[in-house]
Amino acid sequence: MTMTRVALISGANRGIGLEIARQLARKGVAVVIGARDLDKGRAAAQSIASEGYLVDCVRLDITDSASISAAVDDVDLRHGRIDVLVNNAAILIDGPGGFKSSLFELDPDTARQTFETNVLGPLRLTQAVVPVMQRHNYGRIVNLSSGAGQLSDMRSGFPAYRMSKTALNALTRITAAELASTNIKVNAVCPGWVRTDMGGLEAERPVEIGAETPVWLATLPENGPTGGFFRDQRAIPW
Repeated sequence: MTMTRVALISGANRGIGLEIARQLARKGVAVVIGARDLDKGRAAAQSIASEGYLVDCVRLDITDSASISAAVDDVDLRHGRIDVLVNNAAILIDGPGGFKSSLFELDPDTARQTFETNVLGPLRLTQAVVPVMQRHNYGRIVNLSSGAGQLSDMRSGFPAYRMSKTALNALTRITAAELASTNIKVNAVCPGWVRTDMGGLEAERPVEIGAETPVWLATLPENGPTGGFFRDQRAIPW
């Protein structure tokens, strides 16, 4: 009998997270939508379940250690495993000014809040999930990063968000290095500029395209890459 993989996706009640959940479900993965608002999580799960796929939801606030522990314990109890973790939840609260927002006008509290969600959230969730993965010596961790965090192409604008994504990339490399001797693969992905609440209506990519590479990384074979940064299924510079 074929084993069903289980995926936990943070911030998956909308946008690219929801589309990643949908595409993984279509591949036969049992998907658990992590959402701060359980009602919104349930509605998102139902939108996929109505297509006949395996999906449920769990309350998950990645800024709250107790919420993370409870969510991981809940998924482990219900499914007996977590094979895939997609660290998708993130915020972009730089401003005003958008691309013209200045580092010299950045409120340190904005930077602190951004790092709490975009860096420490994935760190906490990864720390909680990896022991569950290690029981079966299998795991795929996908960190939703951004080209905005590339040191090789660093620019001004959105300073808190940029710094947080650079830090998330470092977290990806460190995690992959620590797990190099296992069958747990850890990669970061730039989905491109995607039409979501965060990306805006002018973004060039639909969520269906933006979700493709995260889904590819979430379902890598044993000889797949680890410790990389990808866009459109190709490695890109850090």
